[in-house]
Order: sequence, then structure tokens, then C-alpha cells
Amino acid sequence: MNSKNQILTNENFEQFVNEETDTTIYSFNKLISLLSNVNPNTIEMLGNKPEHYLYVSPIGQELLDNAHLFLSKRAAYSFGGYATAQLRRLDNKAVRLVNQEQREKHILNSIMNAYHTFPEKYFPFSEDSFKLYIDKSEQEEYDTEIFMDVNLSHYPLRDYKSMWSEMNNIVKDYSKVGKRNKNAIEHNKLGKHMMHLIRLYMMCLDILEKEEIITFREKEHDLLMDIRNGKYLDSNRQPTPEFFEMVSEYEKKLEYAKENTSLPDNPNYKEINEFVASVNERVVRGEI
Repeated sequence: MNSKNQILTNENFEQFVNEETDTTIYSFNKLISLLSNVNPNTIEMLGNKPEHYLYVSPIGQELLDNAHLFLSKRAAYSFGGYATAQLRRLDNKAVRLVNQEQREKHILNSIMNAYHTFPEKYFPFSEDSFKLYIDKSEQEEYDTEIFMDVNLSHYPLRDYKSMWSEMNNIVKDYSKVGKRNKNAIEHNKLGKHMMHLIRLYMMCLDILEKEEIITFREKEHDLLMDIRNGKYLDSNRQPTPEFFEMVSEYEKKLEYAKENTSLPDNPNYKEINEFVASVNERVVRGEI
């Protein structure tokens, strides 16, 4: 929980990280922000079976009881962004020969997932201010590449710099994928990346179609373990065509679910804020 002093002085404690034990502890207020964006690493904490929690505090139980407040169409973009990042780890020429145009499409897809969050994070701009697309490249090493049409007037420089930085980091991250994939292959971790990719799709579909968070994948357990244990790796330890066909099917399902879900565009901010206010007020009063 955020302490009484942190709440009253607006001290910005967000998280504690211990790399040695691979542990991250979020403050309550930071966690709420992540959950509101349907962040996969945090929303999955609200979808376990009761017996899988080592300890649940009274406020933790209130979070579990109010999990539905955080669900929205944003899941398609947050989970989609994570899934695209996982796919980039696999679908790179260091692991599998794909043409340059396909790689550009993956980069653009990842950028568009990030772009979807810009209006809520940065100074407002009209829908036609940015246009991102793939076209024929004049550069010798590219067949196609991503282009931008930008039309902004009187726009805050720092906000533009932050948006540009997010897009730039995605492109830079992709260039590092080859090295990560090489390491993953050497340590037989590619199956783990492949399993997580499919699991992300499964969880996102449950959120969009059933409005449920299901972290423990009991029904799909055998399939996920088969993927992790290398059933969909060929003799060169590279993902098989059958695996990428599976990914393609999940992408189509996700696209359909995104267009047809009954979830709202954004989470229920009013009730979320009332819940946060109630919890923080109890902290200030010394009741927690």
C-alpha cells in the first residue's frame, strides 16, 4: 500500500525491483494504473484460482472482487503489444528466414499498438495528424519500409519527443531481437517464448469474449506444455510452419474479438477512482 505520508504529500513511489530474485513489488496506486491499461503482467494476477494465492490481504480480496472494473477493449492493444513483442523474438531472420517486408509489418503492428495509447498520454491531436504505412523503399538494403505523414501545428515539443521516443525504441528493440533469439536457441528457451505468445492470445480472447481473466490454463495445459517442450520446433530448433499457422489463426480470432467484444473502450474510471479513494482514505485514517 502507499503510506499515509506518500498519499498526503503525493510522494511518487511506484515500484521496488530486486533483480537477484526477479521480484517486482508495485505500489497500490501504480498497480491500479497498470490494471486500468489491462497490462498483461499485472491483470493476470487477478485471474488465478483461489488455491494458487499464497496470501490474500483484505485489500487484495477487494481487488479480486473488483477485477471486472479494469476490463476494456484496451486488452486487445496491451496484450496485442506483448504478443507482437514475443512474435518479434521468433519471427526474425536470426531464427527463421522471413522477407524484409514481413519484418516491417511486424514493426508497424507493434508501433500501432503503442500509438493507440498516445491520445490519453500526450497533448491531444486529430486523427489525421499521424499516418503510418509501408511503402516501397528507395534504400538499397530495403524492399519496403515504414513511412510517416505528420501534420502537427503548435504542438508541445516534449510530448512529440516522448511519442517519437516510444516509436524509436520499438524499432531499436527489433534490431536487438536477433541477439536475443540466438541466446534463446542456445539455452533452449525458444519454446518458452512460443508458449507465452500463445498463452497471451488465449488470455486476451477470454477477456474480450467472456469478460473473464483466466490465468491458469487448465484446458490448454497439454498444448502449452507441448509448445514449451519443443513439439513445434524443427530439427534446427526453429519454429515449424505449423506453429506459425497456429499464431495466424489466433491473430484472426483476436482481430474478430476486438471488433465484436461488448467491453467498453475504456475501463470504468468512476468506480475505479471510488475504489482507490476508499482504500487510500482508510490508509490515511489508520484503518489499514
